[in-house]
Amino acid sequence: MRRVAIIGVGCTNVGEHWEKSLRNLLVDAAIRAMDDAEVETVDALFVGNMMSGALQEQEHLGALLASHLGLRGIPACKVEAACASGGMALHQAFLAVASGMYDYVMAIGGEKMTDRTTPEVTLALAMADDREYVVSTGASFVALNALVYRFYMEKFKVPQEDIALFSVHDHKYSVNNPHAQFRKPLSLEEIMKSPLVADPIRLFECAPIGDGAAAVVLAPLDKVKGKEGVVEIAASTVATDHVSINEREDMLTLWSTVAASRKAYEMAKVEPKDVDVVEVHDAFSILGVISLEDLGFAEKGKGWTLVKEGEIEKDGKVPTNTMGGLLGRGHPIGGTGLYQVIEAYYQLTNRAGSNQVDDAKVALTQSLGGVAGTSVIHILKYVR
Repeated sequence: MRRVAIIGVGCTNVGEHWEKSLRNLLVDAAIRAMDDAEVETVDALFVGNMMSGALQEQEHLGALLASHLGLRGIPACKVEAACASGGMALHQAFLAVASGMYDYVMAIGGEKMTDRTTPEVTLALAMADDREYVVSTGASFVALNALVYRFYMEKFKVPQEDIALFSVHDHKYSVNNPHAQFRKPLSLEEIMKSPLVADPIRLFECAPIGDGAAAVVLAPLDKVKGKEGVVEIAASTVATDHVSINEREDMLTLWSTVAASRKAYEMAKVEPKDVDVVEVHDAFSILGVISLEDLGFAEKGKGWTLVKEGEIEKDGKVPTNTMGGLLGRGHPIGGTGLYQVIEAYYQLTNRAGSNQVDDAKVALTQSLGGVAGTSVIHILKYVR
């Protein structure tokens, strides 16, 4: 397999884009990434998206986007893996370059949600689980995560305030992220006073509904000459689990994350202690805490202590979600995995501004589909 480098990135701001369609957002992000990569075309295109059929009544995104980018004739397709669709699109793009089939490949992902009502979006998000069985019981996606949250607190005797600190952390860092949806800090008191969505999850512990798109251009590392800020994708791995938490032996272990991260560490020849920056998929604060454990940064039941003790701050032992994560930056479902990679790329290339982690050389991103029915892990290394 060939070594694969990121040569360009681009994204839109995350928020309420009333004036733009899903197609507009994807095209904007793609053009920005191609300009950053200094390329006028790519050999293949993978589009990450979950809900265009349900929310926009539009499929065939690969050909649609290729056409509007003036790339008629290239192979292009939509990639879907629920909330991990963006990460999975990058995985497919990585394989396409690593295999030698294509040289320049773009992974792009996005979602357009604010044009639809909250109940419509909630119903579409439920497609991330077993719709025929789970959704028929009335369990929303938030409710499933609430079950995990409640069980975690009871099993490990952790007060909710200690888990909700993850949201405080994210909103602190999203303030300085120019493309973040929320650029205002939140106190623990504000979070705990926000409305209940599904007990015990509070509104400000949930990633918001928002629109956005992000894109990454890849190329063989040996073809990248004379360019500064080169980052290699040292590992790209995927694992799946039972889609529904009721089928799992332990609902407090994201087994797909454990499996995919182990493969990634081996592939990149690193260990958790070697990682300088981490981006976890914290669609809900509880997922951020559990992810730290299952990625190998904390013992089971102790992930919250890293947050409480300041170890996930930019100068801590495990700098995590240093651009605001899903809770602060926002979570445009199909694009989130690529936003994470872009933010990790910014850290490794010293472009993270006041959120910069000193001397960051290795980054890990984790993208989840559903309640970790799918996990996509990428490990990035700074080259030059």
